Amino acid sequence: MKAEKTVFNHPTIFLLEKCKTINALKQIHAQMITTGLILHTFPLSRILLVSSTLALTYALCIFNQIPRPSVFLFNTLISSSLTPNNNHTHLAFSLYFRILSDKTLRPNNFTYPSLFKACGSHPWLHHGLALHAHVFKFLEPSSDHFVHASLLNFYSKCGKLAQSRYLFDQIPNPDLATWNSILAAYARSTRDNGSGRDISNGNGDTSLSAEVLCLFNELQFSLVRPNEISIVALLDACADLGVLSQGIWAHAYVLRNNLSLNLFVGTALIDMYSKCGSVGLANQVFDQLPKKDTLCYNAMIRGLAIHGNGQHAVDLFSEMRNDGVRPDEVTFVVVMCACSHVGLVHEGRRCFESLTEVYGIEPKLEHYGCLIDLLGRAGQLKEAEEMVRIMPMKPNAVLWRSLLGASRVHGNLQLGELALTHLLQLEPETSGNYVLLSNMYASINRWDDVKRVRKVMKDQGIIKTPGCSLIEIDGAIHEFIMGDKTHPQSKEIYLKLEEMSRRLHTYGHRPSTKEVLFDIEEEEKEDALSYHSERLAIAFALIASNSTSPIRIIKNLRVCDDCHASTEIISKIYDTEIIVRDRNRFHHFRDGACSCHGYW
Repeated sequence: MKAEKTVFNHPTIFLLEKCKTINALKQIHAQMITTGLILHTFPLSRILLVSSTLALTYALCIFNQIPRPSVFLFNTLISSSLTPNNNHTHLAFSLYFRILSDKTLRPNNFTYPSLFKACGSHPWLHHGLALHAHVFKFLEPSSDHFVHASLLNFYSKCGKLAQSRYLFDQIPNPDLATWNSILAAYARSTRDNGSGRDISNGNGDTSLSAEVLCLFNELQFSLVRPNEISIVALLDACADLGVLSQGIWAHAYVLRNNLSLNLFVGTALIDMYSKCGSVGLANQVFDQLPKKDTLCYNAMIRGLAIHGNGQHAVDLFSEMRNDGVRPDEVTFVVVMCACSHVGLVHEGRRCFESLTEVYGIEPKLEHYGCLIDLLGRAGQLKEAEEMVRIMPMKPNAVLWRSLLGASRVHGNLQLGELALTHLLQLEPETSGNYVLLSNMYASINRWDDVKRVRKVMKDQGIIKTPGCSLIEIDGAIHEFIMGDKTHPQSKEIYLKLEEMSRRLHTYGHRPSTKEVLFDIEEEEKEDALSYHSERLAIAFALIASNSTSPIRIIKNLRVCDDCHASTEIISKIYDTEIIVRDRNRFHHFRDGACSCHGYW
């Protein structure tokens, strides 16, 4: 017992922990050999760990001189070879296969977490499935929390959320690492499934984010205390759903429980407030952070962009560079998006040019897409089309859809039809492409072409994506679909809709029915517009809430022209601020006007 204590407290071990250079390490290694310290497992594990951070090849030389290394030493070197600075997956698996080939050794709970982490990306994904089988073969059925957490992460990175949840549900008393793993799995799946949503880089399937809220609620009823990682997952879900009250609660929880308002939490808060319609609160959090990194600046610039504060975003980009924070590829995307939303063409061009000229970053498809969107929105369609032709990579559907939308706004039918031709090749089943072209035909009264587009949709079985709006009232989320009558207060909602329509008519508003796709009479078309999902959500908010707080709506599609015009008037008639987040940006309706000034 005394000898073991001497090994753990030997002065050489303390020198080893402070070692910073390979020369110093060699001297300490020599001292360990002469004193016999190298014959003991613990000192061996420490020198393997330290040497792997300085020179992995030296660690391997030490390891290969050990006559019969234990699984503990194998595990030490496996985990050391899979750190962010030492990502040597081949070596890790080579060591693992040496364990399997040695009949006297058996993998244990500490062998697998690092290996599963290494299997979370191509080309190692298929090895993770084999490792899972080995877990069943070599470990007890219950295994341990770290193995389960690494399995959860592995399957979530593979896009297999169901398997991740199944593993989680098998654990009787999950620890914090396991809770964080399943929360992160849902957050990751949300981002992956909603990668086409411009505004939130997520928001594809809101049920996944709703499940994060449910899981976090369960976590609170357990004996496990959430930490910063748990809070970031919760904030991401709140941002996706647009539930401001829950996001504010999460912020208060951080302050009340003395959690660290680090860059990860701070960035998540900025993102949450921005996507919940409170860019002012996002800016407050940003200003309060003592240190800001690139991700933090990107989140704030993105928030300003989607709220139409383009000049502020450009100014913040300048501040970022003056503060010595180096922009990355994402920075240029969000700055150019900010310019695009308000027509800052000169600033957007300059940003694109500086990408290569100043920072030596080769523009990617996203950067060309932002530039083309900027030019298209500003009506410079000829230059936008030319950019599509000369760019070094093949245009994707997002880029062609941007050109189609710009063609619709500026009445360039020829370019719109060209864009649609390419879109139909890339996304033949996406209804929005047909709707955009149909609306363009309707705007110039080409009704035969409108019918032709509708017939193509019908013949190919393409159904227009229904409008869907989410609204939070007193902490509860309510979902409305166009023409929805399933809400418990449906009768009151439709009575309110009738009142809103009467007051709109009295005010002088006449519905713009050109974008209604149906072969129905004009009066029925007006009714169809009245039943759009955001109109239902506004009606519900007016009858369900006595609060003077703004009405906040999250919509899955772009706001149509008539709903935009009528919501401007409704904000004045009912003396209330209405904040609508559509698939592209925020619209703040107040006193009969919108923050976008008609540029959307």
